[in-house]
Amino acid sequence: MVEGAGTGGRSPVSRYEAEERERDGWPVISIGALRIKMLVLDEADEMLNRGFKEQVYDIYRYLPPSTQVVLVSATMPHEVLEMTHKFMNNPFRVLVKRDELTLEGIKQFFVAVEREQWKFDTLCDLYDTLTITQAVIFCNTKQKVDWLTQKMRDANFTVASIHGDMPQKERDAIMQQFRSGTSRVLISTDLWGRGLDVQQVSLVICYDLPNNRELYIHRIGRSGRFGRKGVAINFVKNDDIRILRDIEQFYSTQIDEMPMNVADLI
Repeated sequence: MVEGAGTGGRSPVSRYEAEERERDGWPVISIGALRIKMLVLDEADEMLNRGFKEQVYDIYRYLPPSTQVVLVSATMPHEVLEMTHKFMNNPFRVLVKRDELTLEGIKQFFVAVEREQWKFDTLCDLYDTLTITQAVIFCNTKQKVDWLTQKMRDANFTVASIHGDMPQKERDAIMQQFRSGTSRVLISTDLWGRGLDVQQVSLVICYDLPNNRELYIHRIGRSGRFGRKGVAINFVKNDDIRILRDIEQFYSTQIDEMPMNVADLI
């Protein structure tokens, strides 16, 4: 989505505001010093749907009137599209059809597990069976990530984990190890579901089905990067079948039961 021009003049930061921000540790800059021609928001739906929204508005408020605004995301819910009217005038929209969003080259499967406690044994069986370059395992909560990481390590599997409660320095170190191939399996929340590219990732496992349909696309898109083959495997309990079918219908795709020869596809 691209806006060709801004929405008119902006009032400069008042002396009082500048003094307040300086005390609060905000960087203070003269409006006349700004020479920004374009503002790009990647993963725009997240940036406008979480705690960043007010900060984005604050930044936009002090941009030069001629600044072009570009919003980019694989998914753009209707409520976020409506929100963009607050700071875009007559935007030019490039919207991809939902049935074109499921990524080419990624095989999608599910494994039926009747009970939650059976997921762990299923994961261990997969881990023993498959020869993978690198894999990402997604859980819906930070607590589940910590629990699964410990369970895997107790079973003598080598895994790394990452989520939003970890200090930034620790997360950076874990990501560096994963990018370099030092660690091969990463257990994560949806923190890792967007904008991070590691070309060796050939397998994504949804230990938990995501809470919404948009997250599913972002998750499976972590595999099969840069034209490589990728496989996404979803662990599905009996009461998850409805969610799985909803994802299929929404994206006009088909998620089949995992075949016995899945190792040949990775």
